[in-house]
Amino acid sequence: MAADVHIKPDQPAVIRSWCMYDWANSVYNLVITTTFFPIYFLGVTRAAYGEDTVPFLGRIFKNSSLYQYTLSTAYLTIALLLPLLSSLADSRGSRKSFLQFFCYLGGLGCIGMFWFKGSQPSVEWGLFCFVCATIGYCGSLVFYNSYLPQIASVQNQDKVSARGFAMGYIGSVILQMVGFALVVYFTGKNDQVSGPVYTFLLVGLWWIGFAQFTFRGLPPGRAGVVKHSVWTDGFLALGKVWEKVRKLVVLKWYLVSFWFYSMGVQTVLLAAAMFGQKMLGLPSDKLIITMVLVQLVAIAGAFLMAKFSASHGNLRVLMSVVLLWITICVSAYLVATLKEAGYSAEFSFYGLAVAVGLVMGGVQALSRSTYSKLMPETDDTASFFSFYDVTEKTAIVIGTFTFGYIDEILGMKNSPLALILFFVLGLVGLVVARRKQLSTGQVV
Repeated sequence: MAADVHIKPDQPAVIRSWCMYDWANSVYNLVITTTFFPIYFLGVTRAAYGEDTVPFLGRIFKNSSLYQYTLSTAYLTIALLLPLLSSLADSRGSRKSFLQFFCYLGGLGCIGMFWFKGSQPSVEWGLFCFVCATIGYCGSLVFYNSYLPQIASVQNQDKVSARGFAMGYIGSVILQMVGFALVVYFTGKNDQVSGPVYTFLLVGLWWIGFAQFTFRGLPPGRAGVVKHSVWTDGFLALGKVWEKVRKLVVLKWYLVSFWFYSMGVQTVLLAAAMFGQKMLGLPSDKLIITMVLVQLVAIAGAFLMAKFSASHGNLRVLMSVVLLWITICVSAYLVATLKEAGYSAEFSFYGLAVAVGLVMGGVQALSRSTYSKLMPETDDTASFFSFYDVTEKTAIVIGTFTFGYIDEILGMKNSPLALILFFVLGLVGLVVARRKQLSTGQVV
């Protein structure tokens, strides 16, 4: 498989263009999936059907569980597609072309969600657009992430990765505040629908519009040679990556750890607003402001973790962060228990939100740059990051499905407890990776 056109690392203009895609697409993940859509989905289905159950494809689901199952389906789809996508990018043309395709798929999916409204909303249409947007977001990231080892030298990858995440959080905060203003404005007119759906529309336009700066600044690739079929080549490429990973003991144990703790991290991010609304009864305006606070703290968290990693090492910092995630899950269960006992848990939830923000940006940026550092020198970065993304996406499938299933059979209060197991296993993997690192003398 052929590599992209050679990129000289640490070029400011190229790094700015690359970071702009975080600014462009993070609004989907942090405005729609983390804040507006779960709140809106619960509200609009409850208003339409009078309770927390919703008909979908001939079956009745608990609305919060259906949302989690939909996320699982979207991430499973992209996990199955990623080998094909990375093979296409490497062998049939530029990774930038596929970055563009998935950007447009995701942006148009967000725009389509504008029509998910009415007294009897089409749940199938709303979730179809949501799945398209999710696939567009995830599909573009494998090609976006694969640029990192080429545009930044090893010593700058933590900083560049953190800068990208920080720009994404800043852009998302701006658009969240616009969405919040729209919700307040239309709620004042006794309209609970227009504020969120106009926000969905703006997210799609923002994503597609600002991504043009990235598309102009990143260099194109060149076509390679297809040895078999692109589908076969994709899985063969992942198999070759795995063969290399197996021989690199630190990278192998890091990926095992990453797989487990990602089940918890990503699920918490995707379920936080829904947990606040359903378990604690917080109104939409307070939840939106809380999620803005989370992202503001996450900006500082991303740079703080990058600074700590420079002095203490990536793996040691990640171990500390995972311990904090375990504490957050235990605290979420206790907060929900207090609410059920009749106590006010509102300010406790805000405290949890600050803690989530502190570790959210840091764990994402540091995970990406740690993998980039542990990778062997290779021109085939798309296949290596496809492997990374398949690892993450299958973790999200398991995490979100587990959260939704526990919610359906035992109640949402117990769902955070199930995530603790994933974090504990992730912590064990990090401890082993750290020991292997010390024994091999590899510095990360």
